[in-house]
Amino acid sequence: MKFAKMHGLGNNYVYVNLWDENVLEERLASLAVEVSNVNIGIGSDGMITIGHSDVADARMRIFNEDGSEGQNCGNGLRCVGKYLFEKGIVKKDHLTIETKGGLMRLALHLNHGRDVVEEVTVDMGEPRLQREQLPVLGGVPNELALLQPIQANEQEFLFTGVSMGNPHAVIFVDDATGVNVGEIGPYIERHPLFPERVNVEFVTAKGDRELDFRVWERGSGITMACGTGACAAVVAGVLTNRLKRGETVVVHLLGGDLQIRWDDDGHVYMRGPAAWICEGEWLSELGPLFV
Repeated sequence: MKFAKMHGLGNNYVYVNLWDENVLEERLASLAVEVSNVNIGIGSDGMITIGHSDVADARMRIFNEDGSEGQNCGNGLRCVGKYLFEKGIVKKDHLTIETKGGLMRLALHLNHGRDVVEEVTVDMGEPRLQREQLPVLGGVPNELALLQPIQANEQEFLFTGVSMGNPHAVIFVDDATGVNVGEIGPYIERHPLFPERVNVEFVTAKGDRELDFRVWERGSGITMACGTGACAAVVAGVLTNRLKRGETVVVHLLGGDLQIRWDDDGHVYMRGPAAWICEGEWLSELGPLFV
């Protein structure tokens, strides 16, 4: 199976082109686990497939490192846009991508030679804020989960729930860079409040246009960046009066910076880079891959 490995600010996935590779549907989850393994596979935060869509320029599916299927991935979307354009599959600078979390619109920012995608702006759509949309248990289903207390390892935190097509629990702390994400993150991810588990963000506001950000991703653990999480953090910052609606906020992730804006039209816009790492051929030893 041919593959590409790409990253958005260090959040790296193995990408499989399903127009060329007819992988068995029932093998996708186990294949993601295989290729993600850094010791006996390729090594990645998961696997993303790109293929035909009846409603968009392409369909993207996200499989986490543990084989679970994700609903959306902001860094992955930017890489998919770059892949489609630079491989000549969809040769235009405005694309639509079908995801499990909804239809996403991409604007590609090309270099002066017009052949390389340097950055991508993704219209991530409107955040989903009702408890039942995340979902998070307790309270009234159509209300917000705003600054709700949660216990983790004998500590109490206040989280704000935001869905960007996938669920996030955003926690504002005094110093996001000093949080033991590896200890607290997995506990909150699987807390009984979240029946479908949750991505966990630890965030510190530095003025009203800048955030420090660390993340524990559902199914993948600590990653260098999370695009949907950065979007959720900005939305939560506005909801808790730390940030201003309509202003571009620079979010500092381990892998670099994203520019996020929750605009007056209700949509969240994310701008950032996408990059190639390598291409190659994967030789699976765990049974047939192909149709």
